[in-house]
Amino acid sequence: MMMIPSFAAGQWVAPDSGARAIPSAITGDVIAQAGNDTLDVAGMHAYAREVGGPALRALTFHDRARMLKALALHLTEHKQKLYDLSFETGATQADHAFDIDGGIGTMFVFASKGRREMPDAQIYLDGELEQLGRTGTFQGQHVCVPLQGVGIHINAYNFPVWGMLEKFAPTFLAGVPSIVKPATATCYVTHLCVQLMLDSGILPEGSLQLISGGVGDLLLHTDAQDVISFTGSAKTALSLRSIPHLLANSVRFVAEQDSLNASVLGLDAAPGTVEFDLFVKEVHREMTTKAGQKCTAIRRIMAPAAHVEAVIEALSARLAKTTIGDPRDPATRMGALVSTSQRADVLEKAALIGSEAERVFGDPDDFTVQGADREKGAFLPPMLFHCANPDNANHLHDTEAFGPVSTIMPYRDADHAIALLNRGKGSLVASVITRDGDLARKMVMGSAAWHGRLYFNNADSMAEATGHGAPMPHMVHGGPGRAGGGEELGGVRGVMHYMQRTGVQGSPDILTAIGEQWVPGAKEHTGGPHPFTRSFNQLQLGETLYTAPRKVTLQDIETFAHFTGDTFYGHMDEEAAKANPFFPGRVAHGYLLLSFAAGMFVQPDPGPVLANTGLANLNFMKPVSPDDEIKVRLTVKKKTPRTEEYGQVRWHVSVTNQDDEPVAEYELLTMNTYEPT
Repeated sequence: MMMIPSFAAGQWVAPDSGARAIPSAITGDVIAQAGNDTLDVAGMHAYAREVGGPALRALTFHDRARMLKALALHLTEHKQKLYDLSFETGATQADHAFDIDGGIGTMFVFASKGRREMPDAQIYLDGELEQLGRTGTFQGQHVCVPLQGVGIHINAYNFPVWGMLEKFAPTFLAGVPSIVKPATATCYVTHLCVQLMLDSGILPEGSLQLISGGVGDLLLHTDAQDVISFTGSAKTALSLRSIPHLLANSVRFVAEQDSLNASVLGLDAAPGTVEFDLFVKEVHREMTTKAGQKCTAIRRIMAPAAHVEAVIEALSARLAKTTIGDPRDPATRMGALVSTSQRADVLEKAALIGSEAERVFGDPDDFTVQGADREKGAFLPPMLFHCANPDNANHLHDTEAFGPVSTIMPYRDADHAIALLNRGKGSLVASVITRDGDLARKMVMGSAAWHGRLYFNNADSMAEATGHGAPMPHMVHGGPGRAGGGEELGGVRGVMHYMQRTGVQGSPDILTAIGEQWVPGAKEHTGGPHPFTRSFNQLQLGETLYTAPRKVTLQDIETFAHFTGDTFYGHMDEEAAKANPFFPGRVAHGYLLLSFAAGMFVQPDPGPVLANTGLANLNFMKPVSPDDEIKVRLTVKKKTPRTEEYGQVRWHVSVTNQDDEPVAEYELLTMNTYEPT
């Protein structure tokens, strides 16, 4: 018997007399107890805000990203323990790849996103500068800062590890502490994962707490600085988001809930094509992975009317080969549902679907279970229904049997398929298996508004495609309407849910100080040694080099044209160039100007600059004619540490002519070594 504690205010708190019994999905025997009616949830909330929040906000995005990576590596070392325990939830070894490996992989992605796409700073700059005055002395910048509250994560039972980590990773990266409340039915797996994370010693104090059992009155202690992120049923989501306290205090509420996801077999994907076989394989996988207990599983199967029977035959053949049994047995391909009560719920919902459709595969009263008791364990066979007239059906489009249940239905043409997709009134994902680009575009135009993600696959992409039901941390996960109207994941977009976007306005010097990034018009530091002779840590924002002018001659232009092969008429034909409304006559190549600029500001001796790694935001603003002069201003705009040996310097480069008019502007990226110690 496992007694699953909570982790509150830095202490493990054991279950009390109000604990709930938790059965094994395989045997039905009680294997754990969890819950504590006297848990000090108000104290947990205060502890997160007063201890966890300040500790996290003191770090930079890169600091937190490094911690996420270290946590992911630590969990990877110990994931076998999670595998061994997760079998009790009914999950097979293959299911672990979605839950445990998927959760760890999500942490790795957010760690990478944090290092590559976010600054080594405490403030995130969102978008470009906005010039609010005529001369540039008053500007605006949107910034994002961590909320000063708590991320309260209420998770579903089906993914006890991924469900926690996919919320925790962006919350932590944002700099906000988390209070995790897993579904009680599988909280013992989440508890083990949290324990491993805490035992690693990586997490700052107060950044992660765990509630095993009910949340009590925790939500009544929240305010506008908190975020409640919920995954579960639409009914529960409605009851939570309707709490008057949450409405009165504008508490952010993110919901990911019931979703009648669908998959469409393209009109071009006839039997015998690679796409037809791929479609059947994808549907089979979504019906049987986690015993169909996935928020992204395919509930509605749509095929051209002429191919419905072929799909039923091919899919039934695959389902018939699916071994159901003890998930610890390597031969098992589909394990149990999480509990017998969940099995009863699925059967009830399947009966509603059966009132509008014929069951063509799978009999819940007659199927074989290998290595386990069919009645004591929460086992069901995959059940496939066929609805010949989906236009007149209702339950098919509003009832989700959260298990290995799906319904196939015919469609006439693309417009009909779109109409059926949208009958779901909001889904997390819909997939379309097709090679027809016009059909794909029509599907996006017609149904994207009702879906959080559209997944297209065919023979060209199938080798790398991640699957209909695999939410990737790089892409948004969520959906409108019935799916909850929220978003999770999506790379840096997911981090923004736990931050406040604020418009700040001020002078260039003020904005430079706030964003730790030099703003044109801010103070410049000139007159010192050439900046290319200074190490990464010696350089300061605003350090600027002004070059002497250089004349651009007609011979320069012609030499560059013949040397590079770029003999475009604007550079070589005076009459044709004058006919161009953008040119006064023959003009210098833009890349000639960049080359001259580099030669004008470069310091050629060996030094701290290791490499030029690229240009960004290049714009040519005014043409340069023969005998014009150009000069360059090179300014340190931003510094980003990369390794223990070197960091990236982003230089603002502006090229002007003899009249001080801007002719080109860009950002130069270099890698510079640190000062030797």
